[in-house]
Amino acid sequence: MTVRSHTTLRTFLLVLALVGTPCACSETRAPAMSMKLTSAAFAANASIPPRHTCQGGDVAPPLQWTGVPPNARSLALIVDDPDAPDPTAPQRTWVHWVLYNLPVAANGLPEKAAPLPAGTREGRNDWQRTGYGGPCPPKGRHRYFFKLYALDVELPDLHEPDKAALLKAMEGHVVAQAELIGTCQKQ
Repeated sequence: MTVRSHTTLRTFLLVLALVGTPCACSETRAPAMSMKLTSAAFAANASIPPRHTCQGGDVAPPLQWTGVPPNARSLALIVDDPDAPDPTAPQRTWVHWVLYNLPVAANGLPEKAAPLPAGTREGRNDWQRTGYGGPCPPKGRHRYFFKLYALDVELPDLHEPDKAALLKAMEGHVVAQAELIGTCQKQ
């Protein structure tokens, strides 16, 4: 190969590498949006107050969210504990709360989640009931994942789905996700 062939080949490879590279022009791109989930009751990775656990009132903490994408048509919320029954030897994920078809116009849930926004449907937690079941770890400090999903559809009536059924119905429809983690250890 000649020097000219190498130069042509390098130029060709450079052009290939640049094809599909997004434009850096800010006026042609929409600002990146990311959903954020917070609670006035506890900070990320901090202890969940007893009021929101089985040792207190066992009431749902207030939740707020921002950054729901414009193409979202509904929201879903799942709260679970991957550290059950013992964080040093977890055996399963315990589901504490399942909600879906939360309206995208809602920007949060009040304490006790009462009233739920119009149209919101409830699923079953691992106590085989609807509604919030607060942290109640049998041993050690557990992590509780509050996961909010933005969906590009409103789901049909799933008749009190458990977490697995809701996740199945959401497949291919999640356009954004936010997560808040709180911790709890019985006193």
